Amino acid sequence: MTDQLESSDQAIEDGVAAVCRRFGDDYWLECDRSERFPEEFHRAMAADGWLGVTMPEEYGGAGLGVREAAIVMHTVALHGAQTAASAIHINMFGPHPVVKHGTAEQKAQWLPRLVRGEDQVCFGVTEPDAGLDTSSIKTFARKVEGGYRVTGRKMWTSTAQEANKILLLTRTAPKSDGAKPTDGITLFYTDLDRSKVEVRRIPKHGRNAVESNAVFIDDLFIPDGHRIGEEGKGFRYLLDGLNPERILVASEAIGIGEDAVRRASQYARDRVVFDRPIGMNQSIQHPLAECWVNLQAARLMANHAAALYDSGKPCGAEANSAKLLGARAGYQAALQAVMTHGGMGYAKEYHVERLLREVLISRLAPVSEQMILCFIAEKVLDLPRSY
Repeated sequence: MTDQLESSDQAIEDGVAAVCRRFGDDYWLECDRSERFPEEFHRAMAADGWLGVTMPEEYGGAGLGVREAAIVMHTVALHGAQTAASAIHINMFGPHPVVKHGTAEQKAQWLPRLVRGEDQVCFGVTEPDAGLDTSSIKTFARKVEGGYRVTGRKMWTSTAQEANKILLLTRTAPKSDGAKPTDGITLFYTDLDRSKVEVRRIPKHGRNAVESNAVFIDDLFIPDGHRIGEEGKGFRYLLDGLNPERILVASEAIGIGEDAVRRASQYARDRVVFDRPIGMNQSIQHPLAECWVNLQAARLMANHAAALYDSGKPCGAEANSAKLLGARAGYQAALQAVMTHGGMGYAKEYHVERLLREVLISRLAPVSEQMILCFIAEKVLDLPRSY
């Protein structure tokens, strides 16, 4: 069984790597410089079926798990396509509430188009005044005949410039009316109607080819048929996608880190100073070796979390731990790669400065390190809640 799994994993890695090799460093540097979405790469991944890795087979997907999706994302990030990882990873976790809680008609209508890359979806959850306190969102869906009218704001909505669909979290009842703060939250999958939704790009430090946006929603009509599951239970549906997202972000950060270590090691072998390659110096060797060790440990945690999720077991602590460890290990590896290159590490020519800019976001999103540690303290160590 282990041999079969390893063979299957290798086939996924080889297939994704084959796509990635068609898009070299110059492609990603150009996308970064011009802040252009990597649409050619997105189409290539869709054409080879990788956007549907976790989608059910009856809707054109591969019917595989988060473990396999993590392999896809890790491989993409490992091959210089760090920006592209965030361009496609919402396909791996974002539609999961639709898969688990959508009607047969909704799934038949929406999922095949996502698998084929004909639709692109953005994720409307975070808000300016709520941040990580999702129960305090203010975007409100008011019930009207045949559907809902929605008004509100969302922040950090990735790919909203290209998307034609949005997975949108709203309130349908005030927070004060619920027995729990998360009651009265409803989830929709609907058209991103540009006549009612304004999307403004947020200038930012890195990941420039995959934009983040402020989204302004003004009286958007959403039909009843675009609601996912029951009204008021959207928060618990959203949770079906949160742990996979943490695992995939960890896998991407680890891939970036491994790519950074590879580039730094190559430079350390080639760069000669004082008549010897700098890689002979333990001051160069040891930090890179430690980065490699930390990346491998983080990947083991990510694999463990994915295996738990795919087997239907609780994995909140493990998924959060993987995100914390993967992001830190990836960031430290990219930083060390820049330091190994010295002054040239600051130059775009060697790409490691881009890796450092790309990986930083994994330490900030989708959940902060502080919130992860609070979660572990409360849920694992049984300490009193601190917030």
